[in-house]
Amino acid sequence: MIQDKIFTSVQALLMQVNAWKAQGDKIVFTNGCFDLIHKGHIHYLEEARSKGQRLIVALNSDRSVSALKGSHRPINDQETRSYVMASFYFTDAVIVFDEATPYNLITALLPDVLVKGGDWKIDQIVGSDLVINHGGDVLSLSFIDGYSTTNIEQKIIAAHHPKFS
Repeated sequence: MIQDKIFTSVQALLMQVNAWKAQGDKIVFTNGCFDLIHKGHIHYLEEARSKGQRLIVALNSDRSVSALKGSHRPINDQETRSYVMASFYFTDAVIVFDEATPYNLITALLPDVLVKGGDWKIDQIVGSDLVINHGGDVLSLSFIDGYSTTNIEQKIIAAHHPKFS
């Protein structure tokens, strides 16, 4: 069930991660807002999952999305974003984090692979030091130009307010 992929505590997720690791599964971790899902997100997440056997997606909380993107965001609340993210076949676990970065979550889970989109340099990826120091890989995956939540948001605004286009 979709709901079974959504974790509300780090402790519960850590227990699941430890079970996966005991099976020999390689754990991939990524994070983001994932507000309005688009082709770029799907391509990125599918590629992320291909780097291991399990993909954990950490979602910024509503509060942290607003802090990062402005008071008009998120468009979808964290419960909706979690449910949508958990519905994908390539996602094995979803957790919401409320801090500015997922550093504490990465510290707790110590994934085998840490990934972000191609617009991030390895040394800019939060937690890269932890993962590398524990023998893991940090990857900046391919990025498809032209696909972003901001672009979608601008198209919606332009469609309803032509003076803003």
